[in-house]
Amino acid sequence: MKIKSKKKTILIILLSLIILMVIGWWAFCVKMYNDNFNVRGDSYKPLMLRVEDFEGLKCNEYTFPSDKGQKLAGYLYSIGTDQRCIVIIAHGFGGGGHNSYMDVADYFAKNGYYVFAYDATGCDKSEGEGVGGVPQGVIDLDHAISFVEETSDIPDLPIVLFGHSWGGYCVCNVLNYHPEVKAVIECSGFNRSSDMFESGGKSQAGGLIYTMTPFIRIYERIKYGKYAKSTAMDGFEATDASVMIVHSADDDVIGIEYGCDKYYEKYKDDSRFTFIRFEDRGHNEIFNDPANTYKDEFNAPFDKWLETLDYDYNAAENKARFREDKAEYINENLDHARWSTRLDEELFARFLDFYEESADKNVKSD
Repeated sequence: MKIKSKKKTILIILLSLIILMVIGWWAFCVKMYNDNFNVRGDSYKPLMLRVEDFEGLKCNEYTFPSDKGQKLAGYLYSIGTDQRCIVIIAHGFGGGGHNSYMDVADYFAKNGYYVFAYDATGCDKSEGEGVGGVPQGVIDLDHAISFVEETSDIPDLPIVLFGHSWGGYCVCNVLNYHPEVKAVIECSGFNRSSDMFESGGKSQAGGLIYTMTPFIRIYERIKYGKYAKSTAMDGFEATDASVMIVHSADDDVIGIEYGCDKYYEKYKDDSRFTFIRFEDRGHNEIFNDPANTYKDEFNAPFDKWLETLDYDYNAAENKARFREDKAEYINENLDHARWSTRLDEELFARFLDFYEESADKNVKSD
């Protein structure tokens, strides 16, 4: 009897240790997730795009609520009159709100579209102490589409979506809740919310990231419910929208296997889907013109300027000083006109054709 009792005690201790280890690992995974995703996403002011740098571009600002009542900043861009469609842009993560995509808005606006862009929760002019998590992007886009559809001074026109990275995931996933959308262009996106954590964490955690991902999925499911459960591929099945997928094989932020390759395997023979695969465009530059050299032209003298500094700009005690000096250098030397016009217009002409063909299909089917 004593032996059985001793074995039982050991078993209880072992089970308790395992439970404590699992809880500890869960807490660590959640902390890593929040440290990376539940943070403010504000644009770097010296490099922000400006409406005045785009000829004829007009912007009307709005505010609208998201899921917890937090106010989001919205922007309706246009050039001229007689628009035939509304493009809603979902921005990426980490570079601030919609501002980095103002050149995209300008391109579509000058080609006959209204463009509605917005700053997601915790980004730029929108409320929120932090973004919260990856599924929050789908929630915000869901509310943005509903706002556009329900606002009387925004014309009642067909809606198409454009998203990059986090925004690429969002524009596909949101089809689960807005099957009325006519077409989607997804650039450098991914299928499920935890993919962003997994893909981005590989370089830091290696294979250990795969032991963290299941805990992240559970955490997101508890926090966001259906928005974390649904995937981009679920969205594809929920709608008749035309879908264009754009990705580069060398993307080191969101691996191509998390989105484009997965979609291509299933939908390569489906006429609703169009795939554009690059080999060497990376992540952030995927729809910029590779022949445009202005970024390199600016960076070369900037690197030389760094060498002239008489202090260690990497040292913690010089952080504030360097931030001010860097901002001053950029403000004095950046050519905003050239910085704002780096899009690959041949690629965007294909985007326009895709939207136009999608609109024609929908007219015929109606």
